Amino acid sequence: MRRIVVVLVLVVVALVVYGLLAAALPRWWAQRVGNQVDGRMTVGIFWGLFYGFVFSFLPVLVVWQVRRPFLKWPWKIAVVLVAVTLAAPNWLTLSISLGDNSASDAGWITLVNEAPGFQWATLFGAIAGVLASLALVGTLASARRRKSKVSELEGRLRERDADTRAGTDESNDEHREEPPHA
Repeated sequence: MRRIVVVLVLVVVALVVYGLLAAALPRWWAQRVGNQVDGRMTVGIFWGLFYGFVFSFLPVLVVWQVRRPFLKWPWKIAVVLVAVTLAAPNWLTLSISLGDNSASDAGWITLVNEAPGFQWATLFGAIAGVLASLALVGTLASARRRKSKVSELEGRLRERDADTRAGTDESNDEHREEPPHA
């Protein structure tokens, strides 16, 4: 019974915190970006690509670490939470772009007026960041598999060469011929 009460209290606290953050963060983020971009389209595109790329590239690499066998479940959850936190700028921009509350509407108006090009550039940067991180992860996994295969094949070659030398030494001793005398 006590656990149920604790869980219910935690859920209520989480919902209250979510409500407060949903009402404040989109406006705050839009104002920060608007101040940074200052109404210039090229600057908006640059910062959008930067935030989109970096804050999707890094979280994917962090989440990839969850597959490590030495991590236990509490640490895996912590790694996922770190990755979600690293992606916060993209989440905030997404909440402004797709949100339907007054804070996201106000944030959207701010981004359109003070940070032109930022939202779309963030989307394209995020897509590029995810693709780049997946390409890096795939390349590293392929290199690891290739290295393992090379080590296995080198072991086979050493074993085969050792067997060949042992067989050659024995056959040389048994069938040694004397050179012809002139």
